[in-house]
Amino acid sequence: MKHVGLYFGTFNPIHVGHLAIANHLAEFSELDEVWFVVTPRSPFKQKTSLLDDRQRLDMVFQATKDYPKLKASDIEFSLKQPNYTVDTLAYIQEKYPEYQFALIMGEDNLKSFHKWKNYEVIIENHQLFVYPRISNSKVDLQFNDHPKITHVAAPIMEISSTFIRKSIKEGKNIRPLLPENVWQYVDEMNFYR
Repeated sequence: MKHVGLYFGTFNPIHVGHLAIANHLAEFSELDEVWFVVTPRSPFKQKTSLLDDRQRLDMVFQATKDYPKLKASDIEFSLKQPNYTVDTLAYIQEKYPEYQFALIMGEDNLKSFHKWKNYEVIIENHQLFVYPRISNSKVDLQFNDHPKITHVAAPIMEISSTFIRKSIKEGKNIRPLLPENVWQYVDEMNFYR
């Protein structure tokens, strides 16, 4: 059975931090592949800085096309909004019964995981792979030494898409923070300016 890690995000834009973490999990954990699940724009949140769904998916495809273990996924585009992770997991498991799906999240997300819709169902049915983030708050006690949670010693990547968008708008050169073909795409399309 193939083990697939799902890495959810808006990826607005995808950057080298996302790639480094996903690649680390694909190479150094029991996951066979990592799918970048591009979160669609919520109809309830009109964020002007959020690029169109297809454009963000395109960037993820550009970033991952040379890595056989990393894939771009638009699975959430067809699901009703607002979308909850528990619903996406149920849908994706039904669509690909031959795969075993795990959830990839930063430690910061684990700290608020007990507030997610039906989080108990998620952790009962799926492994969680947690990568380190710098933050001060504490993880809920119930998740300490939990058999379904694997802490991964991935490199700590404190690069944010918000910082990248802001820097592009200010005319700064942030090219090293983006995969080369994503940088070219962003530059060509005049995104975030």
